[in-house]
Amino acid sequence: MPRVVPPIDGRNPPNPSISPSLVESVAGFTAGVVATLAVHPFDVLKTRLQLDQATKAQWGTSLRIMKDIVKNEGNVAALYRGLMPNMIGNSVSWALYFLWYHNLKDLLMSMHQPSQYGPPRLSSADYFVASSTSGILTAICTNPIWVIKTRMLSSGANAPGAYQNIAHGVRSIYGAEGLRGFYRGLVPSLFGVSHGAVQFVAYERLKEWRSQQIRDTDGMGAVGHVELTNWDYLTLSASSKVFAGSITYPYQVVRSRLQTYDADKIYKGAGDVMRQVWQREGLIGFYKGLIPNIVRVLPSTCVTFLVYENTKFYLPRFWDEGNHKI
Repeated sequence: MPRVVPPIDGRNPPNPSISPSLVESVAGFTAGVVATLAVHPFDVLKTRLQLDQATKAQWGTSLRIMKDIVKNEGNVAALYRGLMPNMIGNSVSWALYFLWYHNLKDLLMSMHQPSQYGPPRLSSADYFVASSTSGILTAICTNPIWVIKTRMLSSGANAPGAYQNIAHGVRSIYGAEGLRGFYRGLVPSLFGVSHGAVQFVAYERLKEWRSQQIRDTDGMGAVGHVELTNWDYLTLSASSKVFAGSITYPYQVVRSRLQTYDADKIYKGAGDVMRQVWQREGLIGFYKGLIPNIVRVLPSTCVTFLVYENTKFYLPRFWDEGNHKI
């Protein structure tokens, strides 16, 4: 596997001819598309489990639901129902997220003074602020996509009232619920921003730790050029995702139930969802779908960050090489 060699501060090469903001957006968009294609069936399964109120969480439920989907909803293709809104949501979300995250880190970096050890460095609090703000902005912009995606994944295409495509979903939601319908589940989504914030703080710190480990091994001390491999990005992204996911998963269950069909007739809000889940299903109800979510998010996260880091690294170089040939 080829080695990915970012500059010491993890950014693009100095003075690239392509805008760094464009690089971040393209890298995030590409990562979202590739990751969604790779793991969409697990997203379908996770959504069905999160919305299941009839049974208690137990071993074998995931396999049973997967078999039922394939048998009753149109063979294996049913596992890719809702792929388009999921792909649009993920690609646009990552494009916006990384764009804002990059610019906010630059803004925060400009507020720090260089130290005797080199250029200014961001603290964990800086990473948390940048990732939290990026997550809030992204959640507000993309929530309508996630409402449609959740409803499409929660039922088969032949179910009564099921959305046939994105346009059908938009018309149905606007006609029945107005603009407010597109922002169902936004509150728990905003709570979920903490998940991304925790993950990115862990990811950035792990990258710094790994870079320093390489410097120490090569005798570079505190500064110097380092190499992070694709394997590094895979292991670091997986570790940060598991850490964040183990803390923040319950909000996803609350969000999914608020975004499903007829949620306004079942729940009065996020607090009511939590009350009903606690009374009917207990603590374990908040962790329904956790196992397929872990199976889904680990490959998804690894693919997302691997594609993002490689695209961010190679795109400016391909761009400059292409311009030099013209």
